[in-house]
Amino acid sequence: MTLSFDPDSLDLSAYHYVGGERIVANGELELRRPSDGKAYAGCPVADVSLVDRAVAVAKDAQRSTGWADVRPRERVKVLHAWADLIEKEAVALARLEAVASTRPVAQLVALDIPVIAEQIRFFAEFADKEGSDVVPTGSDSFGMTVSEPYGVVGAITAWNVPLSLAAWKLGPALAAGNAVVLKPSEMTPFSTLHMAELAVRAGIPAGLVNIVLGDGPTTGAAITGHPDVAKISFTGSTRAGSAIMENIARTGTKPMTLELGGKSPQIVFADADIPRAAAAIATSILANAGQACVAGSRLIVAREIADQLTSAIIAQMQSVRAGYTWDETSTYSPIISAPQMERIAGIVTAARTAGAECLFGGEPIAHEGYFYSPTLLSGVDETSPAVREEIFGPVLTVQCFDDEAEAIALADHPTYGLAAGVFTRDLSRALRVTRTLQAGTIWVNRYGRSRDHILPTGGYKQSGMGKDLGRDAYLANRKTKSVLIGL
Repeated sequence: MTLSFDPDSLDLSAYHYVGGERIVANGELELRRPSDGKAYAGCPVADVSLVDRAVAVAKDAQRSTGWADVRPRERVKVLHAWADLIEKEAVALARLEAVASTRPVAQLVALDIPVIAEQIRFFAEFADKEGSDVVPTGSDSFGMTVSEPYGVVGAITAWNVPLSLAAWKLGPALAAGNAVVLKPSEMTPFSTLHMAELAVRAGIPAGLVNIVLGDGPTTGAAITGHPDVAKISFTGSTRAGSAIMENIARTGTKPMTLELGGKSPQIVFADADIPRAAAAIATSILANAGQACVAGSRLIVAREIADQLTSAIIAQMQSVRAGYTWDETSTYSPIISAPQMERIAGIVTAARTAGAECLFGGEPIAHEGYFYSPTLLSGVDETSPAVREEIFGPVLTVQCFDDEAEAIALADHPTYGLAAGVFTRDLSRALRVTRTLQAGTIWVNRYGRSRDHILPTGGYKQSGMGKDLGRDAYLANRKTKSVLIGL
C-alpha cells in the first residue's frame, strides 16, 4: 500500500471534541500547509465558556465513571486497547498529521506512531504497579502515604510533533486516573482530534479525553487559569512557559510540568569516532528540519578534528531534498510557517553580519513550500544570535576548543539546559563531562531519544521544570497525602 496521498482529498472539518461529541465551529484561524503554502483549513478558537464546559465535562466524567477508583488493571486493559487502535489507524493518523505539520508521512508511519503506541502501553503498566506506601512510625501508630489522581489535568502541546506530544500528556494522565482537557497547537490540530476519538472507540469513557482548539492567549489562558484544572502539562517555548506560569500565579497556584526550549551543545573530543559523530550530529539538526526542542544546534569540537568533522557533516547536509510531507519518498521537512522561516533567515543574517562564516546553506530552498536549507555557521562566539537564541530550524553553529575545561565552558548556555551530546572513546572523560554539564538529558556517543521510555526527559535552567516520560511522568500526575492512625 502506498502512503502517498492527495492532501486535498482529506476531510478536515473544524471542531472541538468534548464529552465524546464533536462541537462544530467556524475556523477563525487560517491554516496553511507547510509543504506548499496553500491555505487549506481553519482552526476555531475555544472561548472561556467552551473551556468551562470542557472542564466541567472532564470533572464530572472523572468522578461519575469511577475512572480513578476502578481496579487499576481495568485502566491498563483499556489503555492497551487504545494503543492497539492507534497502531491499526496508523495511516489515517499519519495523513492527518502530515498534511498540517512538518512530519513526512512515511516517518510518521514507521517511527512516530509505533513509538506513541509503545509509550501509551508503557504508562498504562504503572496503573497497577505504583500506589500507596506504609511508612515506619512509632509502635502506637500506623502511617502511610496515599497516592491519588489530581482530577482534571490541563495539557497544551506544540506543533512540531503533535501526536507524540499528545501521547506524552494523555498517556500518564489517564493511566494515573485523571481526566484531561488538551489544547493542541492551532497549527496542527487534526491528528490529535482523531487520536482522542480513537480513545473513546477503544473504551476510555467519554469525557475523560477532551480536545479544545484555539490559540494561547484565549484558549490556553482559559485552561491554565481555570480553578478546576488541578495540574498543567505544557510543551513549547520558554517564552510561552513563562506566560503560563504568570497566568497561573494570577489565578492561584497549581503544580505544572513545563518542557521548554533548548540550545543543546554537542561536544566532540579528538578521540571520537568521527563518522559516527558526524552521522549523529547531522541527524539531530536535519531531523524535522531542526524543529525540535532537543535539536543539537551547537557543535563544540576539538580544534584538530574540526575540518574533518564539519566536512563529513556538510556531506550529509548536501544529500537532503525538499519534498511534500504527503509524498512517501520525502525525508526532509518544511518549516512550519512563513513567519518562522523569516525568523530563521533573520537570525542567520544577523549572525553573518556579526562575523559568522556560512560553510553551507544559509538560504531558503527554491520550493513552493516553506523549506530552509541546512546551514552550518562557523566563526561564532557566545554573543552571536545564532548561538544565543533558540532558532528552531536546521542551523548548526561550530565552535572549537583546545581542552576539556574550555569545551565545558563553551557548552554552558546562560538560558537553556535541555540536552547535550558528548562524543569520546574515553569512558572516564565521558563520565566526568556528563557530571559537569548543566542539562537534563545527556547522550554519549549518540544523540536523540531511544525507545527506552523509562528515561525521563526535562530541562535545567529555563528549559523547564518537571519531567515527561519515565516513571517521573506518571508520578507527576498523582498527588499524595499523609495518613497517621493512632492505635
